[in-house]
Amino acid sequence: MTATNQLFIGLMLLLPLVFMACDDERVDPQTEELITNLTLTLAPAGAGAPIVLSFTDVDGEGGAEGVFSTTPLMANTTYAGSVTLLNTADGATADITRDIEADEESYQLFYQAMMGLNLTAGYEDADANNNPIGLLTTITTGEASTGTLKVTLRSQLTKNAAGVSDGDISNAGGDTDFEVVFEVEIQ
Repeated sequence: MTATNQLFIGLMLLLPLVFMACDDERVDPQTEELITNLTLTLAPAGAGAPIVLSFTDVDGEGGAEGVFSTTPLMANTTYAGSVTLLNTADGATADITRDIEADEESYQLFYQAMMGLNLTAGYEDADANNNPIGLLTTITTGEASTGTLKVTLRSQLTKNAAGVSDGDISNAGGDTDFEVVFEVEIQ
């Protein structure tokens, strides 16, 4: 094989890599926004001070451990809940909640009571297609218990899949953008 043929074959093998690299640069990649803070504010029906469950991890995943703040919930109580998601990295504050509201058809929050926690969650907001978003929720507690509450933000999911509109994450698909698990006590 001549040197010219070797050079030609080498270039032909590199050509697909060059096209792939060029293709990647033309596509505007969807940038994932860092979420450093989640606050779930729960106002009890009737009267009483709101309860706040919060998670803060200013350096994002992989650095210092995040900080949780929780307060016990009252047994047999219905709470009106609202979620705020922020990015406070680098000293600036970006309201990710507004980004979700602006692209509401692409996002849904899921609330999963686990490990014996006597709690159910429902949706109080919907996108233009009448599918849930989850920034507004109703949390209903039962008898005293302890366990965990997992809050998951999914994007690019299939909202009309079986059970998804009822909060069943198993058929949702899509990407998990953020997930936090709170230790919760119901008194």
